[in-house]
Amino acid sequence: MSLHVLPSALTVLSICAGLTSIKFALDHKPIPAMALIAVAAILDALDGRVARILDAQSRMGAEIDSLADAVNFGVTPALVVYVTLLSKWPVGWMVVLLYAVCVVLRLARYNAQQDDGTLPPYAKEFFVGMPAPAGAVSMIGTIALQKQFGEGWWTNQWVLAAWITGTSLLMVSAIPMKKVHTFAVPPNQAVLALAVVAAAAAAAVLAPYILIWVIIIAYVCHIPFAVRSKRWLAKHPEVWDDQPKERRAVRRANRLAQPNRRPVARLGLRIPSRRSVARLGLRKPGGRME
Repeated sequence: MSLHVLPSALTVLSICAGLTSIKFALDHKPIPAMALIAVAAILDALDGRVARILDAQSRMGAEIDSLADAVNFGVTPALVVYVTLLSKWPVGWMVVLLYAVCVVLRLARYNAQQDDGTLPPYAKEFFVGMPAPAGAVSMIGTIALQKQFGEGWWTNQWVLAAWITGTSLLMVSAIPMKKVHTFAVPPNQAVLALAVVAAAAAAAVLAPYILIWVIIIAYVCHIPFAVRSKRWLAKHPEVWDDQPKERRAVRRANRLAQPNRRPVARLGLRIPSRRSVARLGLRKPGGRME
């Protein structure tokens, strides 16, 4: 078998993992169902990279990958969450249906943007809205809370509906979110990054449900930084072709070039105006002292 078929084979395996996840959910085995969604996400991350390494990218492979994303991160999480948490609530089907439809719409928009030649170069560094794999992690996070802490307000049907609806709207929103491969680790922080990877590997075995929520919280916290980064890039076309290290140097230089009043503003202080001084009775308007 030619190695050029390997990327598509990985994609097909990811579809098998997603569909088998539904089978386990129907058998009321949510833990292997969640694990298979994670396997599908790993295979989804690998197939594109393998295709680039082998120079085996094709239009057919791209179409299969998009269909796999719709199955693995749209249909599968929706059905797993519905069977596990919402099957006894009539509104539950409407909520997971909204999620699945939003995943399909999000993927359709992504595919259309791939052929848009009018976008600036830095647009390739951002997703428009939450990517489908992140949405799937957000969905299985609802099951992770139940498995870790049992029943509580976090398993309330209306709370689940609000969370799933929020995830759905984030996916079809225009909020920019950084692509994982664009994150660069400075050389002086490589040891720290490796320590984080080791801690995540240990957590995946010892506390997998907590790890899921650490990932969700970290991803949500990165959104304001992604918005700020995209706005800054839009205003600085001169750095569009620069490497992350060079961009950081430019941003640092811009901060140092700002007025000296900025550190004061960071402390929540501001220089009093002449009018405010006059109101205190220290100086009258016009420069005369009391």
